[in-house]
Amino acid sequence: MWKAEELPIRAASIDYAISTLVLCSVVDQRRALSELLRVLRPGGKLIFIEHVAAPPGTLLRRVQCAVKPLWRRMGDGCHPDRETRAAIERSGLTIPQVDEFDAPLPVVRPHIAGYAIKPIPPSESRLTG
Repeated sequence: MWKAEELPIRAASIDYAISTLVLCSVVDQRRALSELLRVLRPGGKLIFIEHVAAPPGTLLRRVQCAVKPLWRRMGDGCHPDRETRAAIERSGLTIPQVDEFDAPLPVVRPHIAGYAIKPIPPSESRLTG
């Protein structure tokens, strides 16, 4: 079985990766995103649909934090209060498009859907452009 933190794929060898309600439950989200960045070729895309933490200070965010220990056990490691969009942005991927929406789930919302791109280094963009 593959682990998101250790992908058995050559570096810079894939054009697209898809993440659907996965980044909330990986053990090490930073490492999983680092692996995605590693295996995507420059200009490659991560297509995602994920739930993210509610805004800080909201009742929903307080609920997410309060239920997290139980939720993680019931939801196969799901962290309802993970700031996944921010984590994707910190990973080095660029998010040119994202839509936020609410699914009819009481604790795991809002959701985001969109894509992120692995930047093309300036030295490579001169060669391709």
